Amino acid sequence: MSPPAPSGSTDAWRGEGGRGKGANLFWLAVSVLLAKSLWFSGSAVIPQLTAEWGLTHAQQSWMTMAVQIGFVLGALASAALNLPDRIPPEKLLAGSALAAAAANLLIVLLRRDIEMALALRCLTGVFLAGVYPPGMKLVATWCRADRGLGIGLLVGALTFGSALPHLLNAATGAGGMPWWRGVMAGTSVLAALGGWVAWKRVESGPYLRELAPFDWRFAGRALSDRPTRLANMGYLGHMWELYAMWAWVPIFLLLAYENAGWSLRAARLAGFGTIAVGAAGAILAGLAADRLGRTLVASASLAVSGACCLLAGLLFASPGPLTLLCLVWGFAVVADSAQFSAAVSELTDPRYVGTALTIQTCLGFLLTLFSIRLIPVLEAYVGQAQVFLVLAIGPVVGLWSMLTLRGLPEAEKMASGNR
Repeated sequence: MSPPAPSGSTDAWRGEGGRGKGANLFWLAVSVLLAKSLWFSGSAVIPQLTAEWGLTHAQQSWMTMAVQIGFVLGALASAALNLPDRIPPEKLLAGSALAAAAANLLIVLLRRDIEMALALRCLTGVFLAGVYPPGMKLVATWCRADRGLGIGLLVGALTFGSALPHLLNAATGAGGMPWWRGVMAGTSVLAALGGWVAWKRVESGPYLRELAPFDWRFAGRALSDRPTRLANMGYLGHMWELYAMWAWVPIFLLLAYENAGWSLRAARLAGFGTIAVGAAGAILAGLAADRLGRTLVASASLAVSGACCLLAGLLFASPGPLTLLCLVWGFAVVADSAQFSAAVSELTDPRYVGTALTIQTCLGFLLTLFSIRLIPVLEAYVGQAQVFLVLAIGPVVGLWSMLTLRGLPEAEKMASGNR
């Protein structure tokens, strides 16, 4: 049972440490932003590792996929054990961020070869499974009517953090190839700082404070309810596109700039901007969804990003227009992300919100393994102009799911009745 609603604004509520809602959400966003800088630290340095280690196309894909696999394994274990609902989520987040930072740093410190790097990237993903889902649970403990905006802030922080390795690449590569060890070590330091911030500055809010008993069956029940299942299907369509786009579009931009004789440093900044602009998309979409409805905002985002999938390859020979399109794509591709999570948190048993969100992210990241690996394989057959067309499948499925969910009576549970 949730505690009774307080009198007055929930913004006035304070945690046991004396910090209010705004301060807790701010420090939570800072913590997740810093921790998630680890995610693409391996992907961002693929050109450097390819030059130094002679990576094959498959090994290049595995530098991103290893993190996804680790995340799925960590999320499965976390969901089966109900960890986000049995352990204070701020402590789980802090410990996971510190452990992920240590695993990533070992790539720089230990034997330097691709097998060791892949194993440690996988371990990094395992620990990152304890960062994002507990972060969403923490938002739910502070937000009710504005939950879409709250999770949007978190997704915005995650998005900007995911872009940071590309910014570090640009900062260290002015005179040539960026220093990959500096990028990897730098993101590890940032993630460790994020864990410290979560431990010292973040605490649970007044809602959903009760820790749930262990129930291994809930992991299955979270998928049997039709409204929740539709929200998860929308998320799966979104994830089919998102991480393949984040992983390969910055490299696509590098190739386009290089072929046109443009600055590679500018290309790296364009890659950073393409991902980072999604932070604004997530926040603005969260604000709109709380007022206009989750399914409406998610559907609009899916339609725009799906169109970008179809158009990006056609602009490969024109880096300027391609960059503008990628910025629009980066804004739209993650704008809907928070709304799938907010929808699940509103539609599921409140005692097991953390577990339900972990299951959702687990399934989503499992699916990304296929789309990330598919892009370089498909490129060999259809070329760069057509390679991103396959990603449009995700927005089509997601759009159908959201429109179907919108028509169900249970959809009124979302966004204070705004569906």
